[in-house]
Amino acid sequence: MTEEKKELYDSEKHEAALERLRQLRENLFSKDISIARLAGFNLSWMQEDGLAILKEALFGDYARTTKKAAAYGLRSMHGRMKKLGAEVLEQGANHSDRMTREACAKALAIMNGQLPKKTGLKPRKDKIRGVAQRRAARPRPAPRR
Repeated sequence: MTEEKKELYDSEKHEAALERLRQLRENLFSKDISIARLAGFNLSWMQEDGLAILKEALFGDYARTTKKAAAYGLRSMHGRMKKLGAEVLEQGANHSDRMTREACAKALAIMNGQLPKKTGLKPRKDKIRGVAQRRAARPRPAPRR
């Protein structure tokens, strides 16, 4: 591959990555918590770029869903970024904004194993019982002899 084609290929990859980051940032600020949490999780895989966006969302003047999704993304960081994510959450636990403090404190508690992770739907405690069907009176077969 020639040097010119390689530069063109690298710039296309760079533009695609920037577009993906813009899209995830927009989804992080969504009012739907499911979309925001998914964006936070995907940003947790994006190394320094994802950390910067999550940090901005956590410390900025944004809605509660955005802050919770950012805290979720920070506690979901992987590899070498996990320690940096925990440090940001510790900073947020001492922040002046109440929503930021609460989101960071809960995320830190989950990371430290003090709160159980909620996974899936809760099982029902009370079982739903079906109504027994009445059998129609049928003549019994005669016993065999």
